[in-house]
Amino acid sequence: MDKRYQVFVSSTYADLKEERQHVLQALMEMDCIPAGMELFPAADEEQWEFIKKVIDDCDYYLLIIGGRYGSTTDDGISYTEKEFDYAVENGLKVVALIHGAPDDIPFGKSEQGPGLRGKLLNFKDKVMDGRLVKFWKNAGELPGLVALSLTKTIKMYPAVGWVRASNVANENILSEINELRKQNSELKDSLSTLEKQADNKPSVDGIADMDSAFTVHGDYNVTRTGYPTRHYDFECTITWRDMFALIAPYIVEHPNDTSVKLKLARSLKERATKNTDGSSISINDQEFKTVTIQLKAYGLIKTKYSQTTKGGMALFWSLTPKGEQLMIESRVVREGA
Repeated sequence: MDKRYQVFVSSTYADLKEERQHVLQALMEMDCIPAGMELFPAADEEQWEFIKKVIDDCDYYLLIIGGRYGSTTDDGISYTEKEFDYAVENGLKVVALIHGAPDDIPFGKSEQGPGLRGKLLNFKDKVMDGRLVKFWKNAGELPGLVALSLTKTIKMYPAVGWVRASNVANENILSEINELRKQNSELKDSLSTLEKQADNKPSVDGIADMDSAFTVHGDYNVTRTGYPTRHYDFECTITWRDMFALIAPYIVEHPNDTSVKLKLARSLKERATKNTDGSSISINDQEFKTVTIQLKAYGLIKTKYSQTTKGGMALFWSLTPKGEQLMIESRVVREGA
């Protein structure tokens, strides 16, 4: 069936009006459905709830970064960065277009304060971490970059998209297909339960006891009014049992790998520093991989690389029966507590 894909276009607004127009025109010529905030340039918390709903309806996320970080929320993060984080957490594939010559950007379209400049650099680093980006120098280059990058992304990661109602199979056939999918899912769950049940012993000889400690290193930023952004490191030494207890309730929701890493980073940072200040919180990626493997070896979690509701691919976490039992034992409120 002939599909049209909805693409969320994210950027700062006032300094990139011309660039956004080039991008929107390119998307429409590709028969895509652009979605953005042209009609709502002002940003506030009420609008943020609306933005999330728009992103939820999109198949891909296209980010344009120029010389400004943008207006920030009460927690010091720009709405553009919040949109990016939300899109990544929901499994949307990202096409990122970053200005390749920041020194050539006019002074009036650049961040002038060191605090916001630092946040912009950190945001760029986050966007470029683990994904390919394209660089541009003028608005005229953007249509070609959009066409090349998005076409390749659609080919590699086809999403759900939109089709005309007249092209959709009739309701009875869809109902039968959905019922078969449901039965197939139930059979897979039953098989998985049978395969994972019973044995509480670690599957690896000599594995560390769950009450032994492991140290995780991380970093975060703190921005205070009138002062430049400061970067801090932290480390948290914690037992495997306590680490699992921190994140287990969130794994019940079947989050993707990025969400688990972010939740664990925030929990360990708060445990290490005894406060909730800070943004751009992250932990060492290799240590996070070790955490994943260790919890798998204990038989507490399982991971599966599968398709998101938006058609992209992501690694999702879930609890095993053993993990669910340990979560209940570690977090339940007992009598007299």
